[in-house]
Amino acid sequence: MESEDTKKIQEMKTDLNLLLECLKYQMDNPFSQKEALVTIHSICQQNSNAGVYFREIGGLMFVKNLAKSSEHSMVKEAALYTLGAVAEQNVYCQQTLCTSELFEDLTWFLSNDDSNTNLKRMSVYVILVLVSNNRTGQTLVRETGCITVLTQLFRTVLSKYELNLSDKNAFQSYQLWSSVCSTLCVCVNNPQNDENQMLCCSLFPHANDWLINCIKPEIIRPVCSFIGLTLANNTYVQKYFISVGGLDVLSQVLVQLESDSHKTLSSAKLAVVVTKTVDACIADNPTFGIILSKYQIVSKLLTLLLHESLDSGEKFSIILTLGHCTEDCEENQYDLFKNNGLPLMIQALTESQNEELNKAATFVLHNCKKITEKLSLSLGEYSFDENEEQLKDVNMREKNLEEYWKKAKEILHRIEQLERERNEEKTQREKDKDNVSSMNINIQNTLKHLHADSIGRGPTAEDKDKRQSIKLQSYQSHGVLSSACTNDHQMKTLLKSANPVNACYRESGQSKTLCKANSSSNQNLHEGTTFEKKNSVSQSSDHVFKHPIPVVKNRKQQLPVTVFFFPDPFTLCSDIINKEVISFLATDNHSKMLKYRCSGCIAVGKSLNSRNFSKLLHSCPYQCDRHKVIVEAEDRYKSELRKSLICNKKILLTPRRRRQLSGESSTSGEIIMEPFGKTVSVR
Repeated sequence: MESEDTKKIQEMKTDLNLLLECLKYQMDNPFSQKEALVTIHSICQQNSNAGVYFREIGGLMFVKNLAKSSEHSMVKEAALYTLGAVAEQNVYCQQTLCTSELFEDLTWFLSNDDSNTNLKRMSVYVILVLVSNNRTGQTLVRETGCITVLTQLFRTVLSKYELNLSDKNAFQSYQLWSSVCSTLCVCVNNPQNDENQMLCCSLFPHANDWLINCIKPEIIRPVCSFIGLTLANNTYVQKYFISVGGLDVLSQVLVQLESDSHKTLSSAKLAVVVTKTVDACIADNPTFGIILSKYQIVSKLLTLLLHESLDSGEKFSIILTLGHCTEDCEENQYDLFKNNGLPLMIQALTESQNEELNKAATFVLHNCKKITEKLSLSLGEYSFDENEEQLKDVNMREKNLEEYWKKAKEILHRIEQLERERNEEKTQREKDKDNVSSMNINIQNTLKHLHADSIGRGPTAEDKDKRQSIKLQSYQSHGVLSSACTNDHQMKTLLKSANPVNACYRESGQSKTLCKANSSSNQNLHEGTTFEKKNSVSQSSDHVFKHPIPVVKNRKQQLPVTVFFFPDPFTLCSDIINKEVISFLATDNHSKMLKYRCSGCIAVGKSLNSRNFSKLLHSCPYQCDRHKVIVEAEDRYKSELRKSLICNKKILLTPRRRRQLSGESSTSGEIIMEPFGKTVSVR
């Protein structure tokens, strides 16, 4: 691959060397020189490095001298065309050619009456390339007097306002005039040049004449581009343009084009071009918007905004112009209200996804805030130089204006409210993160403490106090979270995120791990311990579920749960969650239902069966009456089943298993295993 690239570069260099030699030795053959120049142009267009090499071998300066010294017009045209193409492709070639000598030669070509139209076009093209994005070129075009010649061509190339592009000579003249307009645009802008803007503003009266007498896209587009770039960001030039009637002319053209836009699509597009020029004229001088009110430009822009063929960028230009029209002109603001502009701005603000367009619509609404306040207080206090018929029309539309104002107020209030809520959400989210992290730390500390208690000899009074203080801190941290929610939906969202039980059941991977741990721990628990028959029967209460009395279990029963798996998260957080739910719900029914719910009640709807449901109930220290009866019945059944199996089959136990069971039985006082498989029940 590298060898092929190297080969192509070598071939390109060889071709350029041969073509340069051809130019030098074919001075008497203009056709051969023209063909060689066209070939050089083609090579430089295909490879940007070709222009650099052509400059290194001296070809660029030779072609420059050839354009000046050749007696043949076709050779001059081809040489200038080649120079422009090479300079356009490579900035180093542009800097090499950007000399006062070349600008003087180009000025001479343009001012010479013997130069044909095509030679002048090539000269203007070279000037355009040398000045574009080059402040040095902008300075040289002014100092050498080249810009003066360009302004003269702008006035004289097209002598008739009736443009007939079907005629060959007229078309060539129009091409030259269009090139001059483009060159003047780069002379005054990109980068902006205030001195060149001052020189070119002398063309404004002539540009106004063209706008008035020839409303065609071929004239409107280049003239509006020239006007817009010449007065952009230059207050003095803007004032001069308005003083010579330029804004009035643009307003008249815009009115005409808006009227024609209902018939032709091109008129609507052209009206947007004129709108951009109007906006450039009043952007830095909002007070000049009063001139536009004479032509009811605001109403025309609102009508143009409803045109279906316009895209979001064109609508943005129209709305931005409306914003500058209404920025410091009450007449235009009132005109916006009269022509139902407020609903259009609200519609654009609510329906459009374009951020720039939404900003422009908001800009218009803010501009109309003061005038709407005046209208809402008293429409009679609003003073305009209007006749009686206009005042009658105002009174007829007073109700509509009040409705529009209410809608605008609602939109603005909604925007401000959304911003406030967004800021509050960010602040509350940061607080919630801190509170959740502190709550998680407290829960982890509680788990560690319970794990240490289960392994040690037993809980002491100091440990109980510590656990109570830790649980109290957990209550407080969780209470901070609950205060942030104000409705049922927020409460449910908070419980889903804060309740570790729901989190465990919702995460599939964690659910599998929890079920495994519960299964192994409960298996060991039931194998090593047999429960005694319980004679007490639960009595009914006034409520549906009775809050169970806490039962203190011995260490032997609690040890396997702590050793083999982490306690049920609901065991640690049930009190916190119950208090949280009670604080959220105002009605008594909800509080009663949630206050006396155990793990079995909450797990309804999960994928449960006879095995994992029993494990879930045994892992919960507090059962409701219904599930307590179920657990007791199951334990009695399993106890009787074990007794019958042990007595019937007379299973001989290993010494290790016998010592383990005898120790557990002596502690619990339920069953004593004696040697040789005999079983004695002790009450």
